[in-house]
Amino acid sequence: MRYTEKQIEKYQRQRYITFLEKVTKNLFKMFRDETTSQEQFLNKFNELKKKLNEQVEIQLNSEYHYEMKAYIEQLTLEVSREFILDNIRDANMTLLNRLQKLKNGTSYKKDKHRNSSKNQDWG
Repeated sequence: MRYTEKQIEKYQRQRYITFLEKVTKNLFKMFRDETTSQEQFLNKFNELKKKLNEQVEIQLNSEYHYEMKAYIEQLTLEVSREFILDNIRDANMTLLNRLQKLKNGTSYKKDKHRNSSKNQDWG
């Protein structure tokens, strides 16, 4: 069975987005773990970045996915210069939390549920 061009594009898109999420989750775990050394961080980050570069790059339409990619590129520039992991840990945790908020902010919630939580204190 031959796959159509559209099916192949969809598969590559899903793979790329899944890998972006994998990279951000790994970064979050490394920043959160106080025992991660700078050398361990650099090795893992370079390995993830290398695998990301091997993926077929696609156009990202979602703001969340675009911001994930932009964050990884910004972190690549930051890591290429001299840095101390403990100094950049808090700032990057904040940026990763903002990415999660961006992802969760787009989740579907019916209007009737939003309004009920607003009016709970009216008695």
